[in-house]
Amino acid sequence: MSDQDRDNFRDDDSGTGVVTKTRTQTKKPSMYRVLLLNDDYTPMEFVVHVLERFFNKSRDEATQIMLHVHQKGIGVCGIYPYDVAETKVVQVVEFARKHQHPLQCTMEKV
Repeated sequence: MSDQDRDNFRDDDSGTGVVTKTRTQTKKPSMYRVLLLNDDYTPMEFVVHVLERFFNKSRDEATQIMLHVHQKGIGVCGIYPYDVAETKVVQVVEFARKHQHPLQCTMEKV
């Protein structure tokens, strides 16, 4: 009998033992919205390119999201677990800076 089995083995007064198993409950990861913020300097075509490249959006879908961001000031690019959302935010901001655009990308818990 292994140490783990011994830890899960309970002896009662009758001299018989009962093996119990502990079930670990896995929790669904928290999800986060990745958001693009409108600015007056980043070209619309660049925003469409970002949405296609980093969020796998079609040209039409990317254009719709870009127009929403342009008109409303903010728009959702996608919803992901924390680590994926964080990576996408960093990738977008670094890509925008590399191309000298002030595009802002952020995330919020769903």
